[in-house]
Amino acid sequence: MIETHNLRFRYSPQTPEWTFPDVQCAAGERLLLLGASGSGKTTLLHLMSGLLKPASGQIRLANTDWSTLSGAAADRFRGRHVGIVFQRPHFVQSLTVAENLGLPLFLAGLAPDPARVRELLEALGIGDKAGARPRDLSVGEQQRAGIARALVHRPSVVFADEPTSALDDRSTEAVVSLLEHHSAQVGASLLIVTHDNRLRDRYPRHLSLSPLTSDSPLS
Repeated sequence: MIETHNLRFRYSPQTPEWTFPDVQCAAGERLLLLGASGSGKTTLLHLMSGLLKPASGQIRLANTDWSTLSGAAADRFRGRHVGIVFQRPHFVQSLTVAENLGLPLFLAGLAPDPARVRELLEALGIGDKAGARPRDLSVGEQQRAGIARALVHRPSVVFADEPTSALDDRSTEAVVSLLEHHSAQVGASLLIVTHDNRLRDRYPRHLSLSPLTSDSPLS
C-alpha cells in the first residue's frame, strides 16, 4: 500500500510550489494518474518513488514513512519495495538485457534469480533478446525490457510512467496485462501515469492533475 498526505514540492526558490492531492492505493489496487503536460504527473511519481524529496508532507509505503529516509537507507528501501517503469528506459549498455534485469536484485541484496528473468522476458515476447545489448533492441523492445526490470524483484508498489507510449494496440494490451498480472501476483499497488486514452476506460480509479502555471516544470 502507498499513501501520501499534504505533499508539497518546489524545484527551486524561483519556481512555483507544487501542492498535490493526497493519494491512496491499497495493496493489489490500481490507480491511473492523469493530466496534461505540465500538470506534475511525473513529478508526483518521482516523489512517491523516492527519486525526489518533498518539501513537506508524508509518503507511506510498506508501513514506513519513507519521505524521512535518506542516503543508503532510502536506496535499500527503494530496492526492496519499489519498481519503476520509466518513460524512457535507461540501461547499462555494456551489460546484456538479462544482466540489466539482474541489477535490481543485486542492489536490493537479493539472490540472483535467472528463472524469474527468463519468465518475464518470455511473457513480454522478448525471451530471445536476453543475451542482446539494450542498444540492439527496438524502442518497443526496450520499453518491454524496462517493464520486466521493474517487476523482477517483486516490489510492493509499481510505478509506470507512460508505459504504453511507444506501443501499438496489441503490444499495449500485452504490456498492461503483464503489469496487472504480476502486480496482482505479489499484491503490489500499481500506479500508472499516462495521457494514453486507451487506458482511461480500463481503470475505474483516476486521479487527474491540473497544470500549475504556464511556466511550471513539465511533467
